[in-house]
Amino acid sequence: MFGQDKKRIPWRLFAVAIPLFLAACTSAISDNTPQPDASSKAAISTPRAIGSERVVLTEDNRPSSLRSATQSWGTNWNKHTVDYTELLSGGPPRDGIPSIDEPKFIGQEEAQQWLADNEPVIALEINGDVRAYPLQILTWHEIVNDTVGNIPVIVTFCPLCNSAITFDRRLDGNVYEFGTSGLLRNSDLVMYDRTTESLWQQFTGEAIIGDLTGTQLSFFPSSVVSFAEFQAAYPDGIVLSRDTGFNRSYGRNPYAGYDTIGSRPFLFDGELDDRLQAMERVVTVTFKDPGGQQAVDVAYPYRVLAEYSVINDSQGGHDLVVFYTRGTSSALGAGEIARGEDVGATGVFDPILDGEKLVFEQKGLTIADTKTGSSWNVLGQAIAGPLKGQRLKPIIHGDHFWFAWAAFKPDTIIYRPAS
Repeated sequence: MFGQDKKRIPWRLFAVAIPLFLAACTSAISDNTPQPDASSKAAISTPRAIGSERVVLTEDNRPSSLRSATQSWGTNWNKHTVDYTELLSGGPPRDGIPSIDEPKFIGQEEAQQWLADNEPVIALEINGDVRAYPLQILTWHEIVNDTVGNIPVIVTFCPLCNSAITFDRRLDGNVYEFGTSGLLRNSDLVMYDRTTESLWQQFTGEAIIGDLTGTQLSFFPSSVVSFAEFQAAYPDGIVLSRDTGFNRSYGRNPYAGYDTIGSRPFLFDGELDDRLQAMERVVTVTFKDPGGQQAVDVAYPYRVLAEYSVINDSQGGHDLVVFYTRGTSSALGAGEIARGEDVGATGVFDPILDGEKLVFEQKGLTIADTKTGSSWNVLGQAIAGPLKGQRLKPIIHGDHFWFAWAAFKPDTIIYRPAS
């Protein structure tokens, strides 16, 4: 940590960081549906809510070590909303983990030569343009600056938090390009834009340091699913190519063993919320209240979803349904991603279709609505039955490690099945 003595980090965690550092330096509601547990912590998170007002600090009080590491940067350090002591060096310098700024795409048949069916990809659809971003590539780059459906976007993945998030990179009529700053906060990637050199928190999409401090990127809904699910749902979708201009061990996981339950998050000095295990996977959503002011943050543990497959719920005055399906491997477990543990995939949707609220249930090996019995996939598409071809509206959600979500959203309600 800048300005403080570094804690001794166990060698096992250094083993996570060293391969990546070296790489960075190389060349270029049914009856059985669970209900919320009334005993869950149910507070509203005002100061941490996305888009909430923050106090802007106007003093450049960087610790000397941070000042030295960033002396050549064009960032306006006199404007920030976070304490500079919260920033840590991730190891590689700025752009040491290189973003992909001119992404190339290939067809699914070609991608099958190196991308296994169970491997996780970020599925993104905008204006009929459908693309898959394999985590075996994003793990080594963390940021892709792209244009999808004529919309400039930034597709991001922070391995330390298991957070895959997509943003619109337009702001006030300007298009920004982003890179990795080499800094972390709450173990999460801190990005920077190459126009103003403001620093941005990947987890929230908020500018936290620099001229753009306090501004907010807009989210786009995207999902981490298996390549097989992507192919079945979008047969004409294209896939990010390994031809990135960089020499990386795509397919290999430089964070082998990182997602082990019971382990300590890497480069995280904050207090752990012990309501769940730090490395437990959760599906997360944030809803504003009907007045558009306060936010309700909710986390759905993967282990609950793995048992029920479907959760019909209502939070903050909003109806939603959460789908879960097996078949997607972890990108952060086995040394080879294709051999990773099956952790499954999720989707979160508005259950209202043509003005009518649908209720969903697990039916055999599929997800079905109780009204028509139509089958649905994890991407919210009706794939069989009377509603075949219909689609549910996606709700922006995340799939994260619990510790990271709790650090940014400390007043989160944890969804628990009723006893």
